[in-house]
Amino acid sequence: MRWGFAWRAAGRFVAGEKPEDAINAIRELNARGIQATLDHLGENTLRPEDAVQATSDILLILDAIQQAGVQANVSIKLTQIGLALGNDLCRENLVRILRKAQANGNFIRLDMEESRLVDRTLTLYQQMRSLGFDNLGVVIQTYLYRSEADVHSLTILNTKVRLCKGAYQELPDVAYPKKADVDASYDRLVDCLMDQALAAYDLNQAVDPFTPPIPAIATHDVVRITHAREYAEKIGLSRQAFEFQMLYGIRRDLQKNLSGQGYRVRVYVPYGTRWYPYFMRRLAERPANLWFIVSNFFRK
Repeated sequence: MRWGFAWRAAGRFVAGEKPEDAINAIRELNARGIQATLDHLGENTLRPEDAVQATSDILLILDAIQQAGVQANVSIKLTQIGLALGNDLCRENLVRILRKAQANGNFIRLDMEESRLVDRTLTLYQQMRSLGFDNLGVVIQTYLYRSEADVHSLTILNTKVRLCKGAYQELPDVAYPKKADVDASYDRLVDCLMDQALAAYDLNQAVDPFTPPIPAIATHDVVRITHAREYAEKIGLSRQAFEFQMLYGIRRDLQKNLSGQGYRVRVYVPYGTRWYPYFMRRLAERPANLWFIVSNFFRK
């Protein structure tokens, strides 16, 4: 982490190490009409005290967002706040985070991790909703065979879903090995979520910059974005009833273009001292991730 070239590579895609770095990055995004979701880097916590500390750090950033008056919500990984140590500790920490977010009028997104954790993540999501926390959404990865059934189950609760292709290396018995099948799954689930959004969207409701709509379409794939735009137009879904999400530092030209056309755009902003493990893990997990990072390094 002390090597300058390491930060020069990762710094394009990570806002910085401190909360104020993240807040400054959000201000710049907001000035361009783009909202953010913050990720305090860290995952797979193995000590209870580290899970509690990570929870405290997330509470602090929720307060920092409110105090700075910027437009951002927060994404978290359940393994960061204790999922690997047992459901009870993780549940306790998640409730603390949701209460703080609720008091601040903010929103929390549960990032999805490896396929072996999907059931536990969705179970905790359901439990939190049963406790009255509606300021909560999840991520669904379209490369998993199970995702279509999961999305149909989640629409019953009008769940706010971030749809992504998936970043982890998975075996072919749980995930589509071919890109064409992942793309086809992505488009089907976009259609499903947009149909749900059309049924639930209130044209008279003011847009909340903290709470995302039902479909959050997280992709830099122009073909997938074109499909989403065309399907929304076909069914008459307002551009404010869904949003596109992209990673910090990637396809800023596309972010600007979509925002300029009246689409909601939100950028996933990672920050924190664990930027090197985050960056290297993402490169190592799937060969496609390495090419994705390298091919976007010199793009605007």
